[in-house]
Amino acid sequence: MFRGSSFQTIDIKGRLKIPTRFLGTIKKSGSNTIIVSRMDECLVAYTQAEWFKIETKILTLSEKSASLRRFRRIFIGGAFECNFDKQSRILIPPMLRQYAQFKKDIVLVGVLNHFEIWSRNRWEDENSRLEKDMLKEEVRNEIASLGL
Repeated sequence: MFRGSSFQTIDIKGRLKIPTRFLGTIKKSGSNTIIVSRMDECLVAYTQAEWFKIETKILTLSEKSASLRRFRRIFIGGAFECNFDKQSRILIPPMLRQYAQFKKDIVLVGVLNHFEIWSRNRWEDENSRLEKDMLKEEVRNEIASLGL
């Protein structure tokens, strides 16, 4: 499972070093590759095993609405296999770097079965949105229902 956050930098070529604690989870999955796609103004990264579960779930959905077809087109069609180099870095394709507005400062955030890769600015915006959401009673109740 992926947990915690890590502040990193992305180099001019688009290479990003993956933290050791995330690497351990990836290596346990038996692969030297992660699948990276886009969602919610950031990138999402899955082990191959987790990605195949998502693909299977999407294939078995009976719902074929226009919005679901669009989601599948963008999410699956925009996914890239990223292999690790000897320095435990992955190369983020230009299309994904552009979508996520990567400059230099990056934040990797563990979200249990995957991790997210945020530009530092967008991550700070996301934290601000959460602070505003926490002022809403329905949000506090939803979180409280988790037993927290």
